[in-house]
Amino acid sequence: MTNLRIACMSAAAAVALLVAGSDVLATSRAHAIPATVHQSSSSASETGGITGKVYFHGTPPQLRPILMDKDPVCASEQSGTVLPEDGRVNTNGTLPNAFVYVEKGPANLSAAVPATQVTLTQNGCVYEPHVLGIVVGQTLQVVTSDPTTHNIHVMPKGSRSWNVTQQPGSQPITSKFSHPEIMVPVRCNIHPWMEAYIGVVSNPYFAVTGNDGSFQIPGLPPGDYTLDVWVASFGTQQRQITVRPGEKASIDFAFTGQ
Repeated sequence: MTNLRIACMSAAAAVALLVAGSDVLATSRAHAIPATVHQSSSSASETGGITGKVYFHGTPPQLRPILMDKDPVCASEQSGTVLPEDGRVNTNGTLPNAFVYVEKGPANLSAAVPATQVTLTQNGCVYEPHVLGIVVGQTLQVVTSDPTTHNIHVMPKGSRSWNVTQQPGSQPITSKFSHPEIMVPVRCNIHPWMEAYIGVVSNPYFAVTGNDGSFQIPGLPPGDYTLDVWVASFGTQQRQITVRPGEKASIDFAFTGQ
């Protein structure tokens, strides 16, 4: 009887050890999942990117202050002088609001339409951002934080233009573009100084320069590219550049004033 009890206890211990071993194995596999996700970085290392700056040479344009007196609400929203964005030059001699985009690449660069929305905001009776990019089929939403009425007038050449009145506190207005176009102007029919530009492109490889004039376009497959830049006041330029795996190719543009 004693020997039988010992045998049963040994068998139970063996089963417990086997179950514990299974739990350890399951836990080990669970912790190994991020390693599989981490392998995506190897594919990222096979791509490259383009960086650079957009410079301005010459005497910057004299910008005239925007007069918002036609709408007292707009005037009260601003605490100081408001200058137009078009023609603005950064303090380091570079240009903001330059739209830089891949016009042509080594293969089909089209990708899934981004699920994220691109937002154009009416704030202080100006459009923010002044220049933005969007992929064909991606949703544009126009919002307002102003306590005054606006009229958004979007004027593409390749598709139907539209304009919609937006009251203070109203819901966002959404729309999509069906064709690429560089650039689509946006105005406000109530406040003529309000303007923005939308670059509608067929691939997600684009950038807009900021207050330091720089741009970055990451995640590009290796190959030869045609890179274009658009600036509202100074025109367009085009350059050729080669992207190598895991490297950032550098290229600069320079515009000259009148």
